[in-house]
Amino acid sequence: MSRSRQLERLVKIDAAIRSGQRHTADSLAALCEVSVRTLQSDLTFMRDRFDAPLEFRKSWGWRYADDQWSLPSLPLSQGEVFALTLGAQMLESYSGSIYHAPLQTAIERLADRLPESLQASLQSLVQERIRFRAGGHIQINSEIWTQLLDAITRSQSIWIRYFSPQSGHSERRVDPYTLDIYRASNPYLWGFCHRREKVLSFRIDRIQALQILEIPFQRDPNFNLEQILRDSFQYEVGGRPVDVVIDFDAKTAPYIAERQWHHTQFIKTHGDGSITLSFTATGLNDIKRWILGYGRGAIAREPPELVKMLRQEIETMARQNENGEFE
Repeated sequence: MSRSRQLERLVKIDAAIRSGQRHTADSLAALCEVSVRTLQSDLTFMRDRFDAPLEFRKSWGWRYADDQWSLPSLPLSQGEVFALTLGAQMLESYSGSIYHAPLQTAIERLADRLPESLQASLQSLVQERIRFRAGGHIQINSEIWTQLLDAITRSQSIWIRYFSPQSGHSERRVDPYTLDIYRASNPYLWGFCHRREKVLSFRIDRIQALQILEIPFQRDPNFNLEQILRDSFQYEVGGRPVDVVIDFDAKTAPYIAERQWHHTQFIKTHGDGSITLSFTATGLNDIKRWILGYGRGAIAREPPELVKMLRQEIETMARQNENGEFE
């Protein structure tokens, strides 16, 4: 994507210089939303690769010494446009319309550099032959998403009004560290919560209001999201790692054996086609829900607290379905 972003910047720089307005390196960098150093590299690239007759004077800024010079048609492969088009559809499926409009505009501009027949065939292939489906669709407020990106980039604290199904509504000051998209459809913000005085995760679609505070923060150098998530099963973090042992019957075994569910997993195959899956992880609630999804095809063996959780859940479900009332 860096090559495509540079291409977009070159087009913006060229249009700005031809506009007749006075542009300095600072104003061009602001227009392209990059650092002055990156902008200077782009100008050097234009000079060296395309012989752009660029010159600068304090009175008029950057301009072309030869008005007849034009930015050449930049090469773009079929594969690159296909990847961008595919990425746009994927993002629209998983995150709604947040990036749809800007991505579509960028793709249309880039696709203009391909023959019209090839353009049409690529769009048809992506739209009619490849589908992306998320489980439950979520609604992300585009303004909140944009503010989050801005706050993370600038290392500015934020105030949020947050809703949790467990604890209800709350207001918090958070130092936003990073965004994490789980299963391509569950967006989380990780950051230091001043209310709880620890690093927490927040579902972005549960943030109901957000303000960027004029309070800079220093990110904790010990924060390592990969390490935090490494021991978890799916997304539940915290707690001590435990040894988990689950048996799956012969019918269910192929669906378990075809994937890696955890980096510590070990699978033992039995003569009747059943298997035993073992791993060490945190997050017993997520493990419980996962096992329940396989119904009678799975039996938890270890740890004892997981076996107890499953037994209580199944007994409660049985009573509720028999009585028709929630307990």
